[in-house]
Amino acid sequence: MCTRVFWNTNHTAQVVGRTLDWEVSDEPRLWHLPVGVARDGAVDGAARWTSRHRSLAMTFWDLATSEGVNDVGLAAHLLYLAASDHGPRDDRPGVSITLWVQYVLDNFATVAEAIAGLDRVQVVPVAVRGQMLGTHLALEDASGDSAIVEHLDGRMVVHHGREFTVMANDPAYDEQLASLARYRPFGGTEALPGDILSPERFARATYFLEHLPEPADEREAVAGVLGVTRNVSVPFGAPYDDFSVYPTWWASVTDVTNRAYYFQSTLAPNVVWVELDSAALTATTGAFALDPTDPQLSGDVSDAFASATATF
Repeated sequence: MCTRVFWNTNHTAQVVGRTLDWEVSDEPRLWHLPVGVARDGAVDGAARWTSRHRSLAMTFWDLATSEGVNDVGLAAHLLYLAASDHGPRDDRPGVSITLWVQYVLDNFATVAEAIAGLDRVQVVPVAVRGQMLGTHLALEDASGDSAIVEHLDGRMVVHHGREFTVMANDPAYDEQLASLARYRPFGGTEALPGDILSPERFARATYFLEHLPEPADEREAVAGVLGVTRNVSVPFGAPYDDFSVYPTWWASVTDVTNRAYYFQSTLAPNVVWVELDSAALTATTGAFALDPTDPQLSGDVSDAFASATATF
């Protein structure tokens, strides 16, 4: 599951938040990855590239990048979308769904550049721990530009523009936008919903994002978005209509203006953050990682990374 909100209308910082909702923990690990890493798309007929940008990348199960931000302030976030349909394999170089976010962070500097380049490769679904997962992608950059990228009925569908600031899960994005008209704040007759289903989270995130007061500084901008993510978080034990349970394991906020990444586990009261331009990271070579859920960590953990071998 999951929800993403992008606050690009304040005058302080372009800030994006997301929740990570799933049946079990995704065992998150945060990586600092350097320029010059040679990669391939990890599928037959794979695309090959060498990373042009440093990045902070959050991974799940050390198999895939779920989100991140690079050294020029382009951020990307992968969320679940059951309606996703990539169509049959074609003759374009392939990129596994597990590397879609990393491909963006490695190669592009802006949302517009990423959108122009994404159609040159084919994103290929693969099984993750034996399960095929449909996904869609959110992009943001330091200018406030935004995009939502979905694959529906075998074709890539892009919503590109500063106005596309909220994303949840199913249904597809056009239907999510249309569903807002049901609710009184958007011209409908129904009260703002309080359920945990995707359309209800989408509506609440849209409403409360629009009502955030102008922040006095970057700290308030980050806190404002973190507050919206808490409003759309799913408590542990809360059942969906079919009694499945997908709680929020963590929430993050990325300040793309200042290239800082904030993380809070929902099992801990403390927030940790990393500044991509910190001396502790810009002086490194190779890949470095940390466990952001480590209970011993709090505050700025830019100097807490340890050398590691990336497996994704």
